[in-house]
Amino acid sequence: MRENHLPTAELQALDAAHHMHPFTDGAALAKKGARIITRAKGVWLTDSDGHEILDGMAGLWCVNVGYGREELAEAAAKQMRELAFYNTFFQTSHIPAITLAKRLADLAPGDLNHVFFNGSGSDSNDTNLRMVRRYWQALGKPEKSVVISRWNAYHGSTMGAASLGGMKGMHKQGGLPIPGIAYINQPDWWSEGGEMSPEDFGLARARELEAKILEIGADKVAAFIGEPIQGAGGVIVPPASYWPEIQRICREHGILLIADEVICGFGRTGNWFGSQTMGITPDIMTCAKGLTSGYIPMGASIVSDEIARVIDGSEEFAHGYTYSGHPVAAAVALENLRILEEDGIVTRVREETAPYLKTQWEALAEHPLVGEAKIVGLMGSIALTPDKAARAKFAAKEGTVGYICRERCFANNLIMRHVGDRMIISPPLTISREEVDILIARARKSLDEGYAQAKAEGLMEAATADA
Repeated sequence: MRENHLPTAELQALDAAHHMHPFTDGAALAKKGARIITRAKGVWLTDSDGHEILDGMAGLWCVNVGYGREELAEAAAKQMRELAFYNTFFQTSHIPAITLAKRLADLAPGDLNHVFFNGSGSDSNDTNLRMVRRYWQALGKPEKSVVISRWNAYHGSTMGAASLGGMKGMHKQGGLPIPGIAYINQPDWWSEGGEMSPEDFGLARARELEAKILEIGADKVAAFIGEPIQGAGGVIVPPASYWPEIQRICREHGILLIADEVICGFGRTGNWFGSQTMGITPDIMTCAKGLTSGYIPMGASIVSDEIARVIDGSEEFAHGYTYSGHPVAAAVALENLRILEEDGIVTRVREETAPYLKTQWEALAEHPLVGEAKIVGLMGSIALTPDKAARAKFAAKEGTVGYICRERCFANNLIMRHVGDRMIISPPLTISREEVDILIARARKSLDEGYAQAKAEGLMEAATADA
């Protein structure tokens, strides 16, 4: 198929001249030139030079039903013709928002029966921060305002959401974090577990929450927020002992539990929500990404009966967005959820695709560059190491070897992301067995080439204990 667009070099020049990219060194990108994606179908991307690329990241963890679904385009067009926009302020509603709120309440676990709509995961977590503080204030406990999060967590990039996240690199820019946020360590056994068993380590890291609550005072702590599986932090899969203990501690000390489901939600872990996979029932769930499969921006905070009772039963909650419950976004979300359910995608992930991928993914741990290969549902990570037995880090700057492997993936027409010296995947939930085979073959080839390059450049040295 002949592409009808400017030559790649001209597109790259225009991009460098006018387009400011997120999470990007603009000068470095201008020198290198952006990759220009022109179309996509299923799990495949096509760039401006005609290369067919397997998208192992589902865009940014979000294209759950795959690219090119005509049903979603039709749902958007139909809704635009009927009601392109109306707000949900001033005691007003519309049918798509009403219908989607009911649908999400039916899908969510426990008594999470109420939905506050947002535009993204970032502003959904801003909503959660505002909501939990308002909740305790309305109950006559305004001093319960501190939210505890985890180092290396990602909860978005607005001022509130970036503060809730524990990404120290983000905190260095722009006066972050805002006051009232505290942090505990992440449940990353591979990198931080030492000689402890995974089970003991999971309990120890969960009990850091209890210690932090006691340090601050339970009368001052509003909530704990965590991703069921840390996504942007490197697909950190916690030990099985971790989340039940977190739930116990939150309940025992009377603080709210927020599960950030932006990545884990809508089938990614083999259940509708990662909370179900981890066996917990939060008070609030943050949703976005897979809610619309990335076809249109939308986020949501799904909250419990108790929180809704208090928020709705007090004075006006002075919070919201122009696009809260946008009718076109809601219509697309409803059609997306219909596809996920009626096409049996979530069930197929759990019973077929994920087990098939798991076997092949975990076999990558045999590679000389790989120390650990972890996967839950269709989100996985491999930890790169110069010394498997010692679970060692590289002596080189963190991310040096990971970047080499990422570049080899791109050269082999596979989108596989690196986070430091971890390689991660999160393909569309519609990926077939044959496409899984292609993903694994290209990943293995890229690891082989990355390993050869790392050896040639003298990068297979382990960091010393005091490094």
